[in-house]
Amino acid sequence: MKNDNVKSKWKKFRGRITPKIRKRINIALWSCFGLVIAGATLIFTAIAKGRIGYMPSIELLENPINRYASQVISDDGIMLGTYSYSKDNRILIKYSDLSPELVQGLIATEDNRFVKHSGIDIKGLVRAVVKRGILMQKSGGGGSTITQQLAKQLFSPNAGSVAERVLQKPIEWVIAVRLEKYYTKEEIINMYLNKFDFLYNAVGIQSAARTYFNTTPKNLKAEEAATLIGMCKNPSYYNPERFSERAIRRRNTVLGQMKRYGYLDKAACDSLSQLPLKLNFTRIDHKEGLAPYFREYLRLTLMAQKPVRSDYPSWQQQKFAEDSISWETNPVYGWCNKNMKTNGKPYDIYTDGLKIYTTLNSRMQQYAEDAVKDHLSKTLQPSFFKEKKGKKYAPFTFPYSVPDKEKEKQINEILNRAVNQSHRYKTMKGAGVGEEEITRVFKTPAEMSVFSWEGMKDTVMTPLDSIRYYKSFLRTAFMAMDTHTGHVKAYVGGIDFANFQYDMLTMGRRQIGSTMKPFVYSLAMIEGFTPCDKMLHVQQQLVDENGELWEPRNSTQKCIGEEVTFQWGLQNSSNWVTAYLMKHLSPYALERLLRSFGFKGHIDPVIAMCLGTPDISVSEMVSAYTVFTNKGLRIEPMYITRIEDAYGNTVATFTAQVNEVLPEDATYKVLGMLQSVVDGGTAGSIRWSHGIKAAMGGKTGTTQNQSDGWFMGFTPSIVAGCWVGGEDRSIHFDTMEGQGAHVALPVYANFMKKVFADSELGYSDKETFDIPEEFKDPCISGNKKENNSRSRPGGFGEFFD
Repeated sequence: MKNDNVKSKWKKFRGRITPKIRKRINIALWSCFGLVIAGATLIFTAIAKGRIGYMPSIELLENPINRYASQVISDDGIMLGTYSYSKDNRILIKYSDLSPELVQGLIATEDNRFVKHSGIDIKGLVRAVVKRGILMQKSGGGGSTITQQLAKQLFSPNAGSVAERVLQKPIEWVIAVRLEKYYTKEEIINMYLNKFDFLYNAVGIQSAARTYFNTTPKNLKAEEAATLIGMCKNPSYYNPERFSERAIRRRNTVLGQMKRYGYLDKAACDSLSQLPLKLNFTRIDHKEGLAPYFREYLRLTLMAQKPVRSDYPSWQQQKFAEDSISWETNPVYGWCNKNMKTNGKPYDIYTDGLKIYTTLNSRMQQYAEDAVKDHLSKTLQPSFFKEKKGKKYAPFTFPYSVPDKEKEKQINEILNRAVNQSHRYKTMKGAGVGEEEITRVFKTPAEMSVFSWEGMKDTVMTPLDSIRYYKSFLRTAFMAMDTHTGHVKAYVGGIDFANFQYDMLTMGRRQIGSTMKPFVYSLAMIEGFTPCDKMLHVQQQLVDENGELWEPRNSTQKCIGEEVTFQWGLQNSSNWVTAYLMKHLSPYALERLLRSFGFKGHIDPVIAMCLGTPDISVSEMVSAYTVFTNKGLRIEPMYITRIEDAYGNTVATFTAQVNEVLPEDATYKVLGMLQSVVDGGTAGSIRWSHGIKAAMGGKTGTTQNQSDGWFMGFTPSIVAGCWVGGEDRSIHFDTMEGQGAHVALPVYANFMKKVFADSELGYSDKETFDIPEEFKDPCISGNKKENNSRSRPGGFGEFFD
């Protein structure tokens, strides 16, 4: 009845409208419509020309994502890490590297008409306006296409209000249409997934796949792909690491959409929806993961600037000289700043998406890190803590002759130096805090997490005590390289990069002890001595350039007063034999020879250098020992084979640098003596304790007071070196437990056993040295065999093992 009345009134109203009035109404309506169309046209034209809001240039539209992380890749194809700014840790991948489920899930969930529209989905837009704008239905769905979402990611800043977000929409529509003009649908999908931020510094699908499932986008399972696509709606809300139940519900929604649009059948959808959420979560952190010291070394080396003397303090002038030589002679050093892109700008590893192909082998690197951790955490550090327990000056050790006040003075100087170099001190000093207040803070107990071999532990201590605590941990460095190619296969610069970032492998230099002796013997062989020459094994007296007498102590009590061969002397690391040779050699000639072995730091040409006083890095030592396996040729360590740009073009290739150091005959003589060190000398534990039968040479080394323990070892194809010691020279074992044969050799032995056990690496324990017959076992009937046990010398004389 009510409807009839309404219809009746409407008929009467229409009857009163004359044709003239009707015409005016039609004109008015069409005029309004025309004005709306004209206004919209003007607005969108103004937007397109950049007169309203921001409109990216054609150049930017053609290259919208111009910041990609650079990748560090091992020689066996494993990505070791990336370099990027925190918000740009994305890795460029191709559409062909995406799993089908990723693409299908994204289209089914975010834009099911993606392949049909040209950037704007009119039907979806109208639906969103009606359901969400007019009817206020939250479940009405969004009107943004994948292309519009990409436009938002690329070019829209975060909106401060709803009104601002509404004003951004028309701009995004125009950008979306332009993106569709410049790119194929596949490229848009690829850009969208490359750009999206999946949290935890996982920007882009490649980083996300690695972070959440430790795999690649191409190898994602259907349920894993659905989990990541589900995050695109709201990554924080559907974070699978924090909110697993929400993530599962969202994942199942994606799977349901894939079934709805024919990408999955019902059985597959139901089966996948029942699966639990299984993450293999690995947070992307440049301080963690495999080979962090190596990655940091490459970063600093590639991005190095041309050295300027004024940038180096007076005490670093030697470093300036070394860096200047590296800038001129090392193609890797400063590569990014010595080479220009096509636009004339230098390369940037943080944004240019480079692929840096390295020589490192991921499995050998893992074996090296495991060998270091096993020996230091299970053997050395517990022994060190046990020895130092209850001692007033721990972890420091001083000769008994040093007065207590002097000990305290030296400890305070060491700790104050460490305080001034700490991040806490520099931050407070930069904020204008006075020294008195800084001292108070460093002596005030505070809650903190500190390193332990069992993991980080929470405790309460003063910052000053924490510095002393960290100094109580023994440090190490280990490196292995292929003797034929110079390719560095393993690089361990310390015990834990997150807490001990100083790289003892390439940056640190320490006295090398008796690992110096093969170089002295090399010079002697050049000068005409032979391994079978003999001398009386007694204390030697040498006079230096200043007329002062030098009488080195010995590290062995064997064969005193007897005739011994030089081979026996190196085999048993006799200081007296080495000093005898030094008596007949020039320290200046030895210094020149050491330079040809690749030592770049300061070397004082004095007679005492024959027992290992120069400070040398582990990397330099490993390179030097390649001479003995390469017929007198030294190979410089090689870290990178090639670099590709973001598009796969090779922009740099590198080859090994080689120089001749020794004549072949001298090399064979020293090689035979170094084999005897392993077969029955100071490194004999490789055979009788570790059970390694492979052809091998090596040399142990221990500096005064056991401050540094070394072992250098090599097979026909691998040369490696290990150093172990304290951060400061006064931090060391008080007993002979600090010898190189005990602290460093086991790391090498454990590493080699793992390498030989992995047949895929191609290194065999059956390989032998290529030595001419006349140089094999020249002194086989030399000295009688002796008990290889070591005797501790008395006193605190100059003692180098």
